[in-house]
Amino acid sequence: MKTDPGRFFEDFRLGETIRHATPRTVTEADGTLYTALYGSRFAVQSGDSFARAAGYPRSPVDDTLVFHLVFGKSVPDVSLNAVANLGYADGRFLRPVYPGDTLTAASEVIGLKENSNRQSGIVYVRTRGLNGSGEPVLDYVRWVMVRKRAEGGPAVAEHVPELPKAVAPAELGGAVPPLDPAAWDDALAGSPHRFGDYRAGERIDHLDGMTVEEAEHQIATRLYQNTARVHFDGHAASGTRFGRRLIYGGHVISLARALSFNGLANAFHVAAINGGRHVAPLFAGDTVYAWSEILEVAEIPGRSDVGALRIRTVATRNQPCAGFPGADAPDPAVILDLDYWALAIR
Repeated sequence: MKTDPGRFFEDFRLGETIRHATPRTVTEADGTLYTALYGSRFAVQSGDSFARAAGYPRSPVDDTLVFHLVFGKSVPDVSLNAVANLGYADGRFLRPVYPGDTLTAASEVIGLKENSNRQSGIVYVRTRGLNGSGEPVLDYVRWVMVRKRAEGGPAVAEHVPELPKAVAPAELGGAVPPLDPAAWDDALAGSPHRFGDYRAGERIDHLDGMTVEEAEHQIATRLYQNTARVHFDGHAASGTRFGRRLIYGGHVISLARALSFNGLANAFHVAAINGGRHVAPLFAGDTVYAWSEILEVAEIPGRSDVGALRIRTVATRNQPCAGFPGADAPDPAVILDLDYWALAIR
């Protein structure tokens, strides 16, 4: 058989490394389409002149776009037969990516655990994205629930990896060159609030909402060459418990990140993903809102130009966030709960 049905839970082996197709050269057009889909306004990723004045050679590719492109490479080999993508940990952005760079990816299977119903199992992988010179640009762990080929079939050797609760501040900043805070134009960046203006425990309602359309979430997922069937095959999805296509969880991450500009405009770089959960599904026609909490404010050893904000961003479905839904107790409106480090100019 020349076609590939994708891997099922029984096909994964602890310790194996899977090299993913297809190399992807990132272009300015990719960045433009990404902006059209999400409306991200962070100045460093939007304007070459702003980025050069601050200390970059030119505008880097948006961090979340890099994440999705690397993630998309892994889907045909890891999650084509997924029930759901469950979470992330220990994600680090290691080098900047610029238009013209070519990305490839590989994943190591670091954990396996069969579910008690014996119909599926959890697969843990560490995925690394490389640039055209073979240098790592992104490294992260995710875990995904994958169907078994044969329900109740033979069990596999189980191992659940221990993962850090958060990336250490000393590991942050590799994707940001030395910057000049004096050359940073707050008016052009969109906010006067810099690193020193944020405090642990502060909560920010990002105010705005974005309604998701059926076509745009599929365009976005195709942009990343993510082939997961649950996002595209409406005929097959009609027979599922939801009865319709699911929106790629990364689409929610990008929407929440774009919405966070209103309140976090100078937190210009996603440096690490500490953890994250897709709490509930999102469907076309739903409106996404978001709020953030500053969990920690940290110095980065050796850096006087930027500081690190550990941020918890919560995205909701059809629920504005003035009351910070999900802050202290579960809330049915919550669809994403993401813990990450962002760098902010001093």
